[in-house]
Amino acid sequence: MSGPGPSGPGLSGLFSLEGTTSVVTGASRGIGFAMAVALAEAGSDVIGVSTTLPASGSAVGAAVEATGRRFEGLACDFADPSAVDALGAALSERDIDVLVNNAGTIERSPAAEHPLDSWYRVLEINLSSQFRLTQAVGRRMLDRGHGKVIFTASLLSFQGGINVPGYTAAKSGIAGLTKALSNEWAARGVNVNAIAPGYIATDNTSALRADPSRSQSILDRIPAGRWGEASDLAGATVFLASRASDYVDGITLPVDGGWLGR
Repeated sequence: MSGPGPSGPGLSGLFSLEGTTSVVTGASRGIGFAMAVALAEAGSDVIGVSTTLPASGSAVGAAVEATGRRFEGLACDFADPSAVDALGAALSERDIDVLVNNAGTIERSPAAEHPLDSWYRVLEINLSSQFRLTQAVGRRMLDRGHGKVIFTASLLSFQGGINVPGYTAAKSGIAGLTKALSNEWAARGVNVNAIAPGYIATDNTSALRADPSRSQSILDRIPAGRWGEASDLAGATVFLASRASDYVDGITLPVDGGWLGR
């Protein structure tokens, strides 16, 4: 994925992912599902990873294959460091062009009563496992001299949130990790960036959307006037995965309907 020179690809070619292989974690539903399909529509074969994703026969697999691209499903429990290490070892033997670290979870309870097991589980899934996997896959990217790493950050990479101390700490860590890896890897041809989704209508926000007053207070602050859809992340994902972002490093890109600008 070297940058285009004076006679390089045209604009459409900059966004093409033809001939690439992408890994998307947390691919079975929600944002990860939408990201996997978007990458496939841009031309990439996709390896999807989720806790119980079957090798074949999944909904995300069918959606990817409907674009004409290949799909492979892998199962991994991101709360289990040994399982993440095994996944990383397996993927490090393959030529991965794009790694999308999207797997995540959320645990809600007031900070004063927040169970420590919830804290540790969220940090393991949302931060530590992502570093372990990126380290394993990133080594081969560095050896090859090119690659794209995309983390799923959050509005809580910028803000504190309510009743989600572990999630906020992890997503703040993702923003920092994005910059730290970029500082070391950009000159070696590996772009590391993050996307910060706004309030997206997924399983993670079901509790908020089920609370009429909380849901309305959120809508009142979003300049776009609506909850986001998982498909709203498609364009940013393809941009950061493609040659169009070859000189973009270490950013956390909000896709939030204007929330942070309010």
